[in-house]
Amino acid sequence: ATIAASDGAFAVWCIGGHVVTWGDGQCGGDSDVVKDQLTHVLKVQTTGKAFAALKSDGKVVCWGHPNFGGDNRRVQHLLDKAQDIQATRHAFAAILEDSSVIAWGDPTSGGSNSDVYRLKGVEQIQSTDRAFAAILSNGTVATWGMGDSGGDCGEVQDLLRQVQEIQASARAFAALLADGSVVTWGDRSYGGDSRRVQPELVNVRQIAASERAFAAIRHDGSVVCWGPAEYGGDSRMVRHLLVDVREIQAARDGGFAALLGN
Repeated sequence: ATIAASDGAFAVWCIGGHVVTWGDGQCGGDSDVVKDQLTHVLKVQTTGKAFAALKSDGKVVCWGHPNFGGDNRRVQHLLDKAQDIQATRHAFAAILEDSSVIAWGDPTSGGSNSDVYRLKGVEQIQSTDRAFAAILSNGTVATWGMGDSGGDCGEVQDLLRQVQEIQASARAFAALLADGSVVTWGDRSYGGDSRRVQPELVNVRQIAASERAFAAIRHDGSVVCWGPAEYGGDSRMVRHLLVDVREIQAARDGGFAALLGN
């Protein structure tokens, strides 16, 4: 069984794809209206107050607060053969079999389908609290949603080439490029401005994100951090200890822990 949580409710889906929900009805805790449709579920994604279930036939079933994506009737006829679902705090976005995207929920938080109906070649989607970023098959990036939460990458658009992966804090994105460099955008106080450490962001192999900061592991096992110090954005005090780092995990509210090779 696997469990997902909104702000005030839970959904668990078990072997066989059946879903059970409980908690605050306004946060998705009551799924009675759609319970007959909640079969053969592969994945459940959540916003702050709604759930979206991806079924084995590619259909998507939603419930919870309408302003948080809990009502997808407006785009239901377009949601055919969905492959994956991602969510901001207030909206959902689904990648379809033809690599296009359908979005619903709060329009200011990435839920406006008019922002994405022309998108093609989408390979994966990442999200902040109020914006989405999609990696396209040609290695470029498309963003939508609230601009100051990463929904506008215009200032760095020309740098976003051969993007391999994107990580997200609550209001900023960091993209790892094929050459091992990193490009950031979004709210500066959430790690969207990496200029302080930009010369060090070379030969990066992995990026981790906390709520307001990022940490990058380089191929030599060293670590580079940026963002507010209280959220893990400054590792200078422990830099001498960060040797042969294999993996980094972020605490939900801030801070990082590194697993060393020794």
